[in-house]
Amino acid sequence: MRIAILTSGILPVPAVQGGAVENLIDFYLDYNDRHRFHDITVYSVWHPAVKEHSAVKSDVNHYVFIKVNSLWAKLRKKLYQMTHGEEYYHYTIEYYLHEAIKDIRHRCFDIIIIENRPAYALKLRNITKARLVYHLHNEKLDINVPQYQDIYNAAHRILTVSNYIKSRVQTINRKDSKVETVHNGIDLKAFSQGAKTNRASLGLAADDFVLVYSGRVNRDKGILELIDAMTLLHDYPSIKLMVIGSSFYGNAIGVDEFMSELKIKASTLKDRIIFTGFIPYQQIPSYLNMSDVAVIPSVWDDPFPTTVLEAQAMGLPIITTRRGGIPEEVTEQNAILLSTDEHFVDNLAAAIRDLYEHPKKRQQMSEVAIEHSKYYNKERYAADFFRAIETLS
Repeated sequence: MRIAILTSGILPVPAVQGGAVENLIDFYLDYNDRHRFHDITVYSVWHPAVKEHSAVKSDVNHYVFIKVNSLWAKLRKKLYQMTHGEEYYHYTIEYYLHEAIKDIRHRCFDIIIIENRPAYALKLRNITKARLVYHLHNEKLDINVPQYQDIYNAAHRILTVSNYIKSRVQTINRKDSKVETVHNGIDLKAFSQGAKTNRASLGLAADDFVLVYSGRVNRDKGILELIDAMTLLHDYPSIKLMVIGSSFYGNAIGVDEFMSELKIKASTLKDRIIFTGFIPYQQIPSYLNMSDVAVIPSVWDDPFPTTVLEAQAMGLPIITTRRGGIPEEVTEQNAILLSTDEHFVDNLAAAIRDLYEHPKKRQQMSEVAIEHSKYYNKERYAADFFRAIETLS
């Protein structure tokens, strides 16, 4: 089939600046490159690093890059905003879609895959006969979003990353038959027991008990509550927390009020909390491998965070929450699942203390984690993804 892919319009594909959605797109594109199932055209924002990426050399996956950050592109975006006014998405995203549509008009695609921007369909349905497939990574389509019925009706198939997101789409239509869950996958070879980053380089001792938080650093991810829990563990000076990530993907630099608030709160714990900042995705396994326990304390309905899968594949016991799609990723045997109620911080501290004091329990959880992680490999994910789409042919 001839397939087009529309990305979120923010980060590039190949995922040279990171991004969970972008990495997942790379996975199924790599699978297609090796198996040569479909002729695929990807519409991506431009970044200089994509020129050297091996993926752009594929002869079955083709890339159309749209410049959005050059001086000329910024002027064109502003002009677009002035002439089009308020639209469904922010004008920077609408500009990306506008530029992609100019090319799509002259192509003949069988299917257009829309990555996490289902409202693209409101424009696409009028300019193409291609069947529209939404790949939803977040709560982007339910009865609370504008024009939900029109967007839902325009879809031929809706793929969701978790049953939680599937249930949100089905608030539109209880008898829905369009939605199918395709659970995410990761590169299990990359996330396996391998090289470790030197603990000493981060100011950590060999006998420290290291907790790791990995992912976007924002309020919804529960990192503030995690630091509060660390404060309650003042009698355990060897328990350290390593925070991997920044407020945005890539090496974005800027003032972030929440990060400032976080570091002020963490300053009372001095050297017990280490902020690494942004770490390139390919280096994450070595950081996880120096850790004892992963903590993913999301206080929002996290759809299906790949950070959980990555920690699990590394054999880390996990402390996390019963929010969104997280309970679909783990078992009660390899994760401690907490409710985000008024006792959350106390229970988070208690869970950390429990695993600190029971190394045998950690070992048992680790063994279950590695075994359970085998399902979440990128090959299974990509195969399931294309199987769900190919039923439209």
